Amino acid sequence: MSEERQTGREDRLAQGDGSVEIEAPASIADTVAAGAAAATADAPAPAPDAIVAVEARPSGRTRLTHWWSTASPNLRGSAYMMAALLVYAVMVGAIKHVGGVIPLVQILLIRQIVMSLVLLGVSRGGLRPMLRTRRPGLQIVRSILTLTAMLCGFTAVIQIPLAQATAIGFSQVLFVTIAAVIVLKEVVDARRWIATVIGFLGVLVMLKPSGDGLDAFALLAVAGALLNAGITVSVRMLAATERTDTILIWQGMVMIAALAIPSWLWWVPPDATQWFWLIVLSLFGTAGQWLITRAYQVGEAAALAPLDFSRLLLASFTGFVFFAEIPELSTWIGAGIVVGATLYTIRKNARTLPREPATP
Repeated sequence: MSEERQTGREDRLAQGDGSVEIEAPASIADTVAAGAAAATADAPAPAPDAIVAVEARPSGRTRLTHWWSTASPNLRGSAYMMAALLVYAVMVGAIKHVGGVIPLVQILLIRQIVMSLVLLGVSRGGLRPMLRTRRPGLQIVRSILTLTAMLCGFTAVIQIPLAQATAIGFSQVLFVTIAAVIVLKEVVDARRWIATVIGFLGVLVMLKPSGDGLDAFALLAVAGALLNAGITVSVRMLAATERTDTILIWQGMVMIAALAIPSWLWWVPPDATQWFWLIVLSLFGTAGQWLITRAYQVGEAAALAPLDFSRLLLASFTGFVFFAEIPELSTWIGAGIVVGATLYTIRKNARTLPREPATP
């Protein structure tokens, strides 16, 4: 919460020297100024209550700051999560756009380099404080999970319709909720379990499971969802002792080291347009990574997981507008169920009892 600065005002009184100029007549400007001063002196002073009412009225920014500082941790986490999903929609669309030409390992390498440069640019203390961690082993494990999840999930995004890949990825919600109970020992009430299960049923409606099974790229989407659940749990485990920029800079170092040789072997020189989209997806990916990491540091994993369903609407919109992908009726029916579960979750998060947020 930003600190409010209090400023004082000094009233200055203009005092004359007591002398009177008789010989020189007053100028027109002096006469007008004197008349205005006399009129002001004769005018009734505003009521004290009116002055207090004007000065006490808080600005819109002050009200927003007060609301944010008094909101429950889960509600603040929900806000971070929704913002992350919006910027991720742009990133995923850009990856699908350039992924047919540029190798995925090269895309991820450029993305991580840009992210690391941005983090170093905005860091106040430099690289050394960012690298300081109490759990280097878990940092490395989380970074490897992130790399593997990206390779699986983004490959599915490139190869199958965007809405389908997104819908399959929603299986992460069940994994996160179960892991939050088993690993993090979080308490999940019955209503939140119901919201999660209903949301997953909506995903099943969109998937239309049958005896034909799923193709290899769809199975990669499922694997990416499982790995993302592991990432979510690891962030919650790191939240008590690690800063957000520390988590992200460790991720960047591990992924750059792992992707350097494959990218060099399969490097495809991008043209100007492709470079533009690579920079866009890198910047939006950086913002999304920070927002979603902060979301799971502030709020409970099981409380935030159902909000991920909102990605379906964004993916359907992006696929339709930019890739001419028309979602089927089952997608819209499932989306309605998902939106209902998401709205309920946000309302439930707003009523969650507050707890101390993690140190950023």
